[in-house]
Amino acid sequence: MKLKNILWAGLSALALVSCDDYLEVEAPSSSTDEFVYSYKSEINRALNGVYAKAIVGDLYGNAYQRTFVYNSDVDMQIDANNAASSDGNAYARFDCNHRGGEILKYWTASYRLIEYANRFIAGVESSEFYKVQDADVMQQLGEAKCLRAMAYHDLVVMFGDVPFKFAPTAGNSSDELPPVMSRSAVQDSIIKDLQEIAPYMVSSKTSTVERCSREFAHALIARVALTAGGYSLHPVKDNERSYGEMKRPDNYKDYYEIAMLYADSVIMAGTHKLTQNYQDVFVNPCNYLVVNGDDVIFELPFAKLSTGNTGYIQGPTYSAYEGNTVGAWGAASGNGRLSAFYRFLFRDNDIRREFVNGMWYYSYVQNADGVMVDTVYIRNDYTVHNNKWSKLWTAESNALGSETTGSTGINFPYMRYADVLLMYAEAANELNDGPTEKAIQCLTEVHNRAFIDGDPTFIAEAQAGKDAFQKAVLDERKWEFAGENSRWRDLVRTNTYSQELVYSFLRYYSAGSQNASGFCGYEDAINEHDGRMYIDNLPERIYYHAYRIGEANVRALAAFATQLYGYQISNGIVLKQYPNQSLKSIRLYNAYERARQEPPKGLITVGGFSAESWLKADFYQWGNTDIGVPKDQCLYSFYGFIRGDVNGNIWLVRDGALEMLPSTIPSVEQLPVVRYILPYPEDVISRSSGLYKNYYGYK
Repeated sequence: MKLKNILWAGLSALALVSCDDYLEVEAPSSSTDEFVYSYKSEINRALNGVYAKAIVGDLYGNAYQRTFVYNSDVDMQIDANNAASSDGNAYARFDCNHRGGEILKYWTASYRLIEYANRFIAGVESSEFYKVQDADVMQQLGEAKCLRAMAYHDLVVMFGDVPFKFAPTAGNSSDELPPVMSRSAVQDSIIKDLQEIAPYMVSSKTSTVERCSREFAHALIARVALTAGGYSLHPVKDNERSYGEMKRPDNYKDYYEIAMLYADSVIMAGTHKLTQNYQDVFVNPCNYLVVNGDDVIFELPFAKLSTGNTGYIQGPTYSAYEGNTVGAWGAASGNGRLSAFYRFLFRDNDIRREFVNGMWYYSYVQNADGVMVDTVYIRNDYTVHNNKWSKLWTAESNALGSETTGSTGINFPYMRYADVLLMYAEAANELNDGPTEKAIQCLTEVHNRAFIDGDPTFIAEAQAGKDAFQKAVLDERKWEFAGENSRWRDLVRTNTYSQELVYSFLRYYSAGSQNASGFCGYEDAINEHDGRMYIDNLPERIYYHAYRIGEANVRALAAFATQLYGYQISNGIVLKQYPNQSLKSIRLYNAYERARQEPPKGLITVGGFSAESWLKADFYQWGNTDIGVPKDQCLYSFYGFIRGDVNGNIWLVRDGALEMLPSTIPSVEQLPVVRYILPYPEDVISRSSGLYKNYYGYK
């Protein structure tokens, strides 16, 4: 039986009561603490209650995967909030305030998890099992400490300095408000806490990745330490208008030492490898397969039809027609999107590019004969789908049902071995003022999985020096972790977020301007930054096929696959197909070139294709030709940091004031900071009676 089934069977008898107050939490069992922590079976049930608080929708079940994934050159949200005025709840475009409802939900869910963990930890540490250091109970104690560390780590990343304590709230009351602690003090505390408990935890060699293991504890230490040693946004407390300043601690190298040491301990343990195909790392969880000893080190254990929106958020949209039920899989929102330009930022022949960038979606519609059928459409939009996960990748025999939506039960990987390898590479490069042999090996291991030939020129160029290697590691992370709430955090840590956001904005602005008026003026700068000429030569008309995969089609495609976007090819052989072979999918012709001519007749005439079967769609039609400027989606998707206007101006936002973007892109030091830090929720501030206060220009 999978752990998630055991967990939820245990939860059925627990009293997990929600509440309005972020520190007012029911005890993790209806029984007394003395009873609970006197029996191993009850301790395990109480630990299940801690896990249950981690996988709710307001935390890792949905919000972490969707709401608080900020816009960048990888992840991208463009929706109805992208207007010329402030919304207050548009977090991805840095446009929010302390009254945002989603902020309060995330804050409350985080502190509920922390309170449950604190109660569990205090109960265990007062038990007889703890006094004799019983192996089973010490492992469970470590799991609770890992979950608590996760919550505090992500709170610090998103809110900066936060209220902090390790003790449970006395008397089940919200009267005791913990003081705000500096982020470095919080990070030091959770690093020390994990260092002390990790030796008592079991190896993932003998555990499941649905539980926190010693390797996960070590990897989490490395992640916290690397974050602590990197840059972050700090308040300027004597200037209420200031959005803050980017700084890193004077002793940042001490944190890099910790990160390298604990990443290396995971590597040296030898319990994790990158043996799975990249696609299978994500498709296997969609089929409820738990793979131990490979890339995933810890994945959040969701339960089918109960928790988790993984695969509902990501993957193609699948919608119903006039209220009809939707196929075997049920509806999928598909709103966890990627930048429309992300696919142009990959190196050629990277198999991740073809798998991750989803260019189609589905609707369950009525055909001319009155029959309901699954119909596939090309996604010629401002964003593309993230095809890592999808409920549609689940085998039809195991699909959730036509009337389902979220609560997919598909696990989400919070920590992967690829991340550990790249954390080691980054830390070693920083500490040694250039890449070490082992750092190069770590980067190579991740990069090689994505390339049939290993792409040796990339690795050779990465070794040119410290800066070149740092860029290579960040590029590798860019290609590797789309949709895993990683990219914006990497850019913050390395103090490159402001610059990357400028170019992310300009890509959209340039495409919209070329369509509206034929001119932008920043194309050369974009091409130079991205390392390839493409932005002024986008494929405005793309031809494609829509079909179900079959062996005849695969044979026909093999001879022509080098020009079809959406297949992984080596020497004319199809290496990997998309996981759902029941529904039609789309393959694009010349998706990286300006295709002004229809594909030649007779290009594919076997295996179900004919010369007349090509379809076509127009892309990048993002200009308001009436006034000669890009549409709102291009102007305002980065609203709180950089935006355009209907008069053809581009504005940077510095401490709430607008300033014109120069014709030459400023350096990071000259650009304004990105106000990615979230404000404390209004409700929390009011209940603190002045103990908590917002900075960063929030009022």
